[in-house]
Amino acid sequence: MQPRLRGDQAPAWQALRAHAASPVDLKSAFAADPGRFEAFSQQAPQVFADLSKNRIDGAVQSLLFQLARQCGVEQHRDAMFAGEAINSTEGRAVKHWLLRSPRGASADPDAQLVHATLDAMLDYAERIRADAAITDVVNIGIGGSDLGPQMAVTALQEFVLPGKRFHFVSNVDGHELAAVLRQVRAQSTLFLLASKTFTTIETMTNARSARAWFDAQGGKEVARHFAAITTNVAEAKAFGIGATFGFWDWVGGRYSMWSAIGLPIAIAIGADGFRQLLAGAHEIDQHFAGAPLEQNLPVRLGLLDVWNRNFLGMGSRSIAPYHSALRRLPAYLQQLEMESNGKRVDLQGRPLAAASSPVLWGEPGTNGQHAYFQMLHQGTDVVPVEFIAVSRASHRLERHQELLLANALAQAQALMQGRADPGGHRDFPGNRPSSFLLLDELTPASLGALVALNEHRVFVSGSVWGINSFDQWGVELGKVLATDIAQRLESGDVSGLDASTAGLLRRVRASG
Repeated sequence: MQPRLRGDQAPAWQALRAHAASPVDLKSAFAADPGRFEAFSQQAPQVFADLSKNRIDGAVQSLLFQLARQCGVEQHRDAMFAGEAINSTEGRAVKHWLLRSPRGASADPDAQLVHATLDAMLDYAERIRADAAITDVVNIGIGGSDLGPQMAVTALQEFVLPGKRFHFVSNVDGHELAAVLRQVRAQSTLFLLASKTFTTIETMTNARSARAWFDAQGGKEVARHFAAITTNVAEAKAFGIGATFGFWDWVGGRYSMWSAIGLPIAIAIGADGFRQLLAGAHEIDQHFAGAPLEQNLPVRLGLLDVWNRNFLGMGSRSIAPYHSALRRLPAYLQQLEMESNGKRVDLQGRPLAAASSPVLWGEPGTNGQHAYFQMLHQGTDVVPVEFIAVSRASHRLERHQELLLANALAQAQALMQGRADPGGHRDFPGNRPSSFLLLDELTPASLGALVALNEHRVFVSGSVWGINSFDQWGVELGKVLATDIAQRLESGDVSGLDASTAGLLRRVRASG
């Protein structure tokens, strides 16, 4: 690809700065424009988005589209879908979209292998679903090998096969694994070990402990009770595993739930459900690839994130899913956004002149209302809130869904409108921005679309910032140092360490 213009060097950037100096007042904007809701809302595949309560107007939106074009976002997007090596620091293509492309829909040379792996993985999932002797499935992975599957299985609990329980272990802290092992029996448990290289220290530490527990409990047939999602077939075989499913270096961990990493999802909701998940994501892929910028929801969201971060100075975004099944979505989106765009240099290695990834955080509503919404309404920092709601519930409990949706709508309204109080303590300044994403129902297809929408939105903002959203070198340094310190904890050698690390190491050893 030809070098693209970085956002802060584009002509539209300076024009946007000028507009940011005269901020939009939301109450006045709605009063002046009866069509504001229609102008700043959109139906995309599976997802309706209302962006009208953000501090934007027609001029800002037009300039943001100019910014995207000046930065070559469309060309960058097309290069990704063409299979070009846009992950430049690792020399890799970025093709998670291929994992959800229907059979025969793509001429990509990897498409046939993708579907062969998918078929084999789903066939295995169906065999496990049919095996009544397996009552518990324990997924052992970390990062993208944990967050995506855990989030999806939790979100789609209404579709999970009765009679099987799903557990997720990621932390090297043995308390997490021990708590799971207390709930299961060796003869009725399937362990899924998710590690591309089969060397990830947290995953393999947990895997070896699970295998030791299995043996100590009199477990038989390791090959029946352990499976691996890895490319290191030899090490998996040496572990005693027969069933292995691979994936490719063009699948980043945080984009991998569509691959064999999604095996626990497939076991939970079945092959048909997993294919619906892929289909929902593919709908958004097609929308992102083909819709004009002005009607392209991932583009509109990504540009809004740039506007809030760089021009309005908003350093974080709160995710408020008003559906308890989406309670792991904020954690999933944290990795997606912050590991992708938490960068300080551009594609050429030059320091950025503008801020990149915001901090993402949140909890399900209405819990968040009784925890941190006080700060959102009356705090000194202005934090954009992203409400995610579902119109139709899957339960039949009276009044619950109406009250839940009423709270979501009311909180967004209150943030925007505020309320005056001359005494100050009950004064709500208002003019606090929010977006509202609405699904008709929470299904495999709608969840797939929601996740893919966020993947592409992160792509757009990273493209404008001129960074590589698909590497994660920041993860490496601490892991390297941890290996050295683990050896020092055994030996007690503190030579060459800084005084703080040495002092803490001595104290840990003395009390251990």
